[in-house]
Amino acid sequence: MENKVDLRSKIRTVPDFPKKGIMFKDITTLLQDANAFRSSVKQMMSHFDGRRIDKVVSAESRGFILGSAIAYELGAGFVPLRKPGKLPWKKLREEFDTEYSKDAFEIHEDAIKKGETVLIVDDLLATGGTLEAATKLVERLGGNVVGISILIELSFLKGREKLKGYDVFSVVNYDAEE
Repeated sequence: MENKVDLRSKIRTVPDFPKKGIMFKDITTLLQDANAFRSSVKQMMSHFDGRRIDKVVSAESRGFILGSAIAYELGAGFVPLRKPGKLPWKKLREEFDTEYSKDAFEIHEDAIKKGETVLIVDDLLATGGTLEAATKLVERLGGNVVGISILIELSFLKGREKLKGYDVFSVVNYDAEE
């Protein structure tokens, strides 16, 4: 059994990235540490133990890393949400605002079947736009969102307000900009 890892100590804060005033939470330092990576996956899954999950949906690109590892551990399928123009098949699109830009995600029309249970996984919850778009796409395809699991939550940005009614679980919380 691995030791519990202080994940916060493995996350690097990069000031003024990708633009001035943003304190970017860089998880590459966490991912490089095998124990920290494994611990983050285990902790992100822990809240959803015992629930049937058919698919894990994650957003490009850091979400893919965590979401695919969690899908593997759960024995679930993995569904990528991609930026526009990256998916080759028929797709749905959802636009959203982030803390510093406008963006959109696309999902294949056949990625989720009606009634499938879905866990949405991402590395970060900031203003909630990304995860709100993810829930809308899953539900437009008939999927049932059983929860949202996040590695890092910037609670001072109040992103949970856009996710009312969903079971949102985060592992590392920053309640002030640091």
